Amino acid sequence: MIGTGPRPAVSFDPYDYRTLIEAALVHSGGTHVFADIVKGVESGRYQFWPAPESVVVTEILRLPRKQVVHCFLAAGKLEEIQVQRRWLEGWAKSIGCEAVTIAGRPGWEKVLGGDGYRKAAVLLEKEI
Repeated sequence: MIGTGPRPAVSFDPYDYRTLIEAALVHSGGTHVFADIVKGVESGRYQFWPAPESVVVTEILRLPRKQVVHCFLAAGKLEEIQVQRRWLEGWAKSIGCEAVTIAGRPGWEKVLGGDGYRKAAVLLEKEI
């Protein structure tokens, strides 16, 4: 079974979530702008997980030893994001992924720690 409960009827157009996406991208370290998200969703590179007042964006990473779904953007209401996360976890498993990874601010560790997520690494960045 993928996810838990019915998925809400929502728009699958990233432009309807532009304000939320741009607010999340402020914390991305300059890795993406809104147009990059739209292009990635439209090309199929990124997966778009909308909810009535939230959105999650993921990407499938095909690594040498395993395939994972990487969540790199989440914005909106935490309760909705949690529902979308359960849906995407089920979907990831159904397509052969072995894990879900999440890049985000430190608060996500506390939010997701009780749900089987653990700190797997620390990402450091130095602008050059």
